[in-house]
Order: sequence, then C-alpha cells, then structure tokens
Amino acid sequence: MTRILVTNDDGIHSDGLIKLEEALREIGDVYVVAPASEMSGASHSLTLARPLRIRRIDDRHWTVDGTPTDCVTLALHKILTDVRPDICASGINHGGNLGDDATYSGTVAGALEATILGVPGVALSLVARENFDFTESARFAVTAVRKVLKEGLPEGTLLNINIPPGAIKGVKVTRQGLKNARPVISEHIDPRGKPYYWIGEEYFGWNTAEGTDYQAIEQGFVSVTPLRSDMTDHRALTALEPWNFINASEALQGK
Repeated sequence: MTRILVTNDDGIHSDGLIKLEEALREIGDVYVVAPASEMSGASHSLTLARPLRIRRIDDRHWTVDGTPTDCVTLALHKILTDVRPDICASGINHGGNLGDDATYSGTVAGALEATILGVPGVALSLVARENFDFTESARFAVTAVRKVLKEGLPEGTLLNINIPPGAIKGVKVTRQGLKNARPVISEHIDPRGKPYYWIGEEYFGWNTAEGTDYQAIEQGFVSVTPLRSDMTDHRALTALEPWNFINASEALQGK
C-alpha cells in the first residue's frame, strides 16, 4: 500500500490540508504531520533555539509546535520510522506560491525538506485571495501525486504546483517567474508606547513573461514548476572561473 505524508504551513486545522488528505486517501494510506498553528512565510527554517513538542492526535495525525521543515524532519526520523512514506504532499496552501514567493513559502519548504531526506516532494497551492474552494485543487493533487509515484522525479527535484481558482484549462510545465512587488512596512505603537511593525507587500501586477508560472495561472492553467534543493547557479560557475580569489585575498591582507 502506498504511504503518503501530508504537511502544510497553514496548520493542522486548515481546510486545504483536510481536503488534500481526504482526496489522497484514494491512493493510499495518508499520515498527517502538520504545524500546530499557522506557519506561513516560515520558508525552510528549522527550529534550533528551543525544544519541539509532538502531539499525537490519533494513529494517522500528529502536530508539531514548529515549522513545516520541523514537521517533515520529525515525521521521517521519529514519527513514521516504521512506515516510511513513498511521497510527501505539502498543502493545499491558501494562496499562491508563485515566482519569488516560493523562497518564503513554508508549503514549498515542506516538500523541499522531504526531497532532501530522500522522499519525493510535491507542494500544492490554490492561487486565490478569498472564497477558497479546494475541490478542483484536491482533484488535481490526486493526479499529480499519482503521476510522481508512477514516473518518479530526478534526484533532488520537487514540484511546486500552483492551481488557479475555478475550472482548470490544462497544465503547463513552467519556470519560476519574477515578482513585481515591493515591501510595505506599517509602523504602530503598542499600549506601552513601544513601536511594532507589520511587513506586507504592494503588488504592481504579475510579471507574466512567457513560460513562467505567473503566465500559466493568468491564462487559467495549472503551473507545475520543478525546483531543486541544489541552489548552485551553474551558469555562474563558468563566469566565476577567471576570478582570482587568491590575489584578491592577498590584497585585502596588504601583501
């Protein structure tokens, strides 16, 4: 029987996670290890400065008071040691993880951590801001997970899947686009007279260049973007070869 690990960054009670779990039961045994509370924007952070606690809900559900990365790490090394998953599905996220936002995403990080630990990872996000209906997203999640289980993924590769709201026109394999936004920082004063800050963003429209995840979503297609745990810029390796770091280091030291 196929074993599927499900996690997310919206927390154990998220509608997206519940719909994903229900849908994936069609494929095999589903085990949920998810954050006890929302961890959106946690990226690939690992909790090192404090202890973590696992709470067992039943023999298929656990919460961790940490990040999605913590959840997957503990799932594979502590919780599910006797039933190692065949795949990890992270999501379904409330909102898109397109372009540069993938670097901040706890949803993507959950799939990434699984990939690093030798389990194929798939991140799933519904690109909406309100009226979240996960029906089509959950249905496509089944299709995507089946495909990955059948075909496999290159070592170190995960799929970042973004699904448009409403009817799906089709599927496009895409590259990661560039975000067209700037940070907006709101400053306030708490009741004790001390300042605090909220970090937000102002969007200037999507940068819908040809072949990008943004373009696919704008056209009503599912975007499937392969990402790698190896963050090396291989194109830059050749460009950096002529650099003489030894001489530069000696110059800095006054030699």
